[in-house]
Amino acid sequence: MGSANKEYEFLSEIGLTSHNLGSYVAGKWQANGPLVSTFNPANNQPIAQVVEASLEDYEQALKACEEAAKLWMQVTAPKRGDIVRQIGDALRSKLDYLGRLLSLEMGKILAEGIGEVQEVIDMCDFAVGLSRQLNGSVIPSERPNHMMLEMWNPLGIVGVITAFNFPCAVLGWNACIALVCGNCVVWKGAPTTPLITIAMTKLVAEVLEKNNLPGAIFTAMCGGAEIGEAIAKDTRIPLVSFTGSSRVGLMVQQTVNARSGKTLLELSGNNAIIVMDDADIQLAARSVLFAAVGTAGQRCTTCRRLLLHESVYDKVLEQLLTSYKQVKIGNPLEKGTLLGPLHTPESKRNFEKGIEVIKNQGGKILTGGKAVDGEGNFVEPTIIEISADAAVVKEELFAPVLYVLKFKSFEEAVAINNSVPQGLSSSIFTRNPENIFRWIGPLGSDCGIVNVNIPTNGAEIGGAFGGEKATGGGREAGSDSWKQYMRRSTCTINYGNELPLAQGINFG
Repeated sequence: MGSANKEYEFLSEIGLTSHNLGSYVAGKWQANGPLVSTFNPANNQPIAQVVEASLEDYEQALKACEEAAKLWMQVTAPKRGDIVRQIGDALRSKLDYLGRLLSLEMGKILAEGIGEVQEVIDMCDFAVGLSRQLNGSVIPSERPNHMMLEMWNPLGIVGVITAFNFPCAVLGWNACIALVCGNCVVWKGAPTTPLITIAMTKLVAEVLEKNNLPGAIFTAMCGGAEIGEAIAKDTRIPLVSFTGSSRVGLMVQQTVNARSGKTLLELSGNNAIIVMDDADIQLAARSVLFAAVGTAGQRCTTCRRLLLHESVYDKVLEQLLTSYKQVKIGNPLEKGTLLGPLHTPESKRNFEKGIEVIKNQGGKILTGGKAVDGEGNFVEPTIIEISADAAVVKEELFAPVLYVLKFKSFEEAVAINNSVPQGLSSSIFTRNPENIFRWIGPLGSDCGIVNVNIPTNGAEIGGAFGGEKATGGGREAGSDSWKQYMRRSTCTINYGNELPLAQGINFG
């Protein structure tokens, strides 16, 4: 590689060099945009260079994609499923290399990097089964000799804009389902993780080529905001999936809505874990550690608020403070590391600014609270005692910062959980069946993910993933999320010789 670093030699195993073209257009690699470098967040040294896509590349890609969509939507769903199965097998063959790349370029620890790639493989497996179950309903008609049924057809092209924190898993949630549903995919990866975008796309491209299918079925582009804006504005793309901040997500939603398109939004989270007085304290403390410290606090499902019943407050806090002091901070590729770097130097600066805001609003730092000196983007895992009424608690600080709040009753805990603008994930630790069913019921958590006795993060792919309120309302991955990637037609068929009208209307 360009840096002559032996640590990077494995990248050649997944088709990467020191200089890479960052746009896969109409079945070939090309790029006419700016030349950028991608950096290792553990030391802020360059890994490789990437030529980003230009708007001219984008337009060429969409024209090819339009043509490919006409063919792909006519391929039978089980055959499309077989193509996705082959993509999953291709990813399996490079699992360790891809996981290592993800850890290197994004900054999450190696176990999480490999786990994220495995999540895409799991999505491929899920989509294969789904390809034989894209079922519509047969509906009884009130009219004699009539049949009503639902037909599900592809949308055509699905745009997928992903974020740096899960640079390939979110692609899997969307692309695997979109492809088996008969759509072509246009993917814009995060600007700061272009190597992951390129490596994943190379494997997909090989599968399409091996099956004599147009490469434009799957288009990928590395680039900045101009490519994302082009996707949002493009009337040829009926559905745009966007993962990122609530602020940018709202802009994407408004742009797509203005052209009567559809959006699937996965935005900010401000997730809470509630520990009741009857909770398994050890189980809760272990869960909080993973939920708050995993991925250096850069998951959308990271636990940011810990609500402790007053009777167990000191006991839980004591265990957590002990655990936090044992967290190994360091190179995410090294064995034993639990906390890797934040993704960019800007993220590190935002952490430092956030800590000052928290202090000014009465927050008391119990542990951590400082950036780690050195060349990487490392910060200390932080626990802060603060009032639930502090304005900063309503915001998402994308770092390993955990607010600890005290409550007296179940009702108060639920009210605090629901008091923030976001509504992604939540969890309660309790053994009381009444608490459990109230928590998951209509007067319980208002989030899209409502857990019991497990962390807020680490969702399985079999369920629909997404949240409410400022989190965007989208649902991806499992359950019936596939319906968002297709258009539904209600069809009424008259197989008789008469023309009876609905509601008994007699017209002439």
